Amino acid sequence: MSYLNANIPPIYCKVRKEYLYDLKKHHGESEDCVVFGLTSISGRAILFNIMLPNGACFWRLPISAFFQKSFDRADVPNMQTHELELWNCFSYWPSVHCFDWLAGIKGKYLGLDKKFYHGEYLFTIDWGHPDVNILDVEHSEIPQEHKCAHVMALSNGNYAAQPNNRILWHVNSYTTDNSWPDYKVQTTYWDAEDNDMVTEDSDKMFYEMEEKRKNTESNVTRGVRKRTK
Repeated sequence: MSYLNANIPPIYCKVRKEYLYDLKKHHGESEDCVVFGLTSISGRAILFNIMLPNGACFWRLPISAFFQKSFDRADVPNMQTHELELWNCFSYWPSVHCFDWLAGIKGKYLGLDKKFYHGEYLFTIDWGHPDVNILDVEHSEIPQEHKCAHVMALSNGNYAAQPNNRILWHVNSYTTDNSWPDYKVQTTYWDAEDNDMVTEDSDKMFYEMEEKRKNTESNVTRGVRKRTK
């Protein structure tokens, strides 16, 4: 897991030229570029880092700055960042991964306008909190708040970054149901050690698992005071 900046699979595409001029001029023009990294700042949109044909690097552009190289700019709709990316970054610690199962498959996401936008999977961004000694004020590890961002190349020429609960993927050999799910948000903290079993008190390598002692006498013997209501 990276801090602040992370590598991504390089994307050869085009950048809307006005983003290179603080949105002040060159509207309607574009430049070739390679998107090679991202910056994750908590509470801000995912930001991407690029190199241009003149050798210049330009940092921290939103996903709305880019469109696919095979398209003419006039044919690609200008979509705002919030139309392409539902959530801001959840922490300063992004993880970038390309899942083999999703690689190259098509999907569709439900936009804020209640329309479906079709595209192809590129890679996934997820977030976490890496150090218990750093105060965690983020939401990346709260079950009901967690979101990842699947980056997609859209059929309209744009790119998008959408969470699981806005996308349906299509795998020819597997997906047969095209209905919109009614699943519930997960709120459970799953813990394999949240049970009444403990290891036996011995030096055995292949130790036994025992139930926790619950009788009062054993607690008193060990110097543990019984709680009273």
